[in-house]
Amino acid sequence: MDWTPTISELSGPRYLRIVEAMEADIAAGRLVRGQQLPTQRALAKALGIDLTTVTRAYTEARRRGIMEARVGQGSFVSETSARRVVDLPHPVAIDLSMNVPPHPLEAQLDERIIAGLEAIRAQSGLTAFLNYQPPGGSAHEREVAARWMRARVPHAHADKLVIFPGAQTILFNLLAHLARPGDVVLTEALTFPGIKAAAAQLGVKLVGVAMDDGGILLGALAKACRMHSPKAIYLIPTLHNPTTATLAPERRSAIAKIVRDVDTILIEDDAYGLLDRSASPIANLIPERTYLATTLSKCIAPALRVAYLLTPDSGAQLQMRGYLQATVQMPAPLMVALVTHWLETGVADRIITAIRNEAIGRQQLAQRALKGFQFQAKPAAHHLWLHLPEGRPDVAAHLLRNGLAIVTGDAFTAGGTSPHAARVSLGAARNRSELTGALRILVGALQKPTDTRQIV
Repeated sequence: MDWTPTISELSGPRYLRIVEAMEADIAAGRLVRGQQLPTQRALAKALGIDLTTVTRAYTEARRRGIMEARVGQGSFVSETSARRVVDLPHPVAIDLSMNVPPHPLEAQLDERIIAGLEAIRAQSGLTAFLNYQPPGGSAHEREVAARWMRARVPHAHADKLVIFPGAQTILFNLLAHLARPGDVVLTEALTFPGIKAAAAQLGVKLVGVAMDDGGILLGALAKACRMHSPKAIYLIPTLHNPTTATLAPERRSAIAKIVRDVDTILIEDDAYGLLDRSASPIANLIPERTYLATTLSKCIAPALRVAYLLTPDSGAQLQMRGYLQATVQMPAPLMVALVTHWLETGVADRIITAIRNEAIGRQQLAQRALKGFQFQAKPAAHHLWLHLPEGRPDVAAHLLRNGLAIVTGDAFTAGGTSPHAARVSLGAARNRSELTGALRILVGALQKPTDTRQIV
């Protein structure tokens, strides 16, 4: 609480000079995430200025997302390193469209990144990771990752594992490997937009299979397999994007039997599996027919660009390493080294636990705010699936005009009619205070009729 900004060398109104000094000190490391700031009265006294000037400065700092107020505790440097409001594309002020993990103070990401890189520097030097590395990771990196994965996937071994720069690269390369233009790959009726984009680029036809609240329907899947003879089936069995549906064990077993009976391949997208460890991957039932993609984008941070592909056997592993080398050469070596260090030391699991706990807290907040509305959610999910009012096609547009972005159902539809629903990404808000404000705007739009007429 001993921070006193230097504002005499800055120009402009005093309250803005305080905010600019705060931003500069955060950028320089003189203020760190979660650090408590002086009370408004104390800072006014230290600077010899009027209390209302400091109040205005703190209000502006909160608006920019660099500071947050905690009831009964005081004011603190924002707990997140996400972009401030003014850096977001106009006119979005609060972006709940991106499904990213929250970064609570308890995750200690800034400190753990610094400590991890320092440990790597002390052991082998950072420049060792600035050259070309083996595509798909070194033997050591793959062994560490496989050992970590074996807690959920007992058959994980280094000779079946490939390290990719993100799950999107895995999906693109898998489709290129398993299918040709015009071939069919089955998905849930609502699916990840990334697989849609990859399929469109490769000329692969996605066919959506009907779902209920528990996930893909078994009868519909079996029928689609008989009708289309798919080259593969792509599923998100745990905390499905966008519906949050998590397949029950019985349905997973039945899906495994269908995959085996029709002699096809399963692409299991386990992006959210680490947020719900009670769900056993389908890969455990049919390892010889499953490509399991596990990414750190949804449980730690997307910009790490580290994801793991567990292949059916060592031959498939060599093939996928070849695809990786031909498309992007390798994952970023320094990021892989950092993540490998975190896996070895247990830091990764501690970060994931903190993020999972924050996700649970945000879901509880959303449950209270959206009471009385129809939506699907799970305790540790980063998102919820909100059913929009019938006869109101304008809700998302109205929200956007009010600075709030969500993603409507058409983005996820794999053929058929798009549902009148939207994915609301709770992790995208920079903190719970911002999320509370966003949910207030959302509830207001759901409760009141909107006027979409424009003056022309």
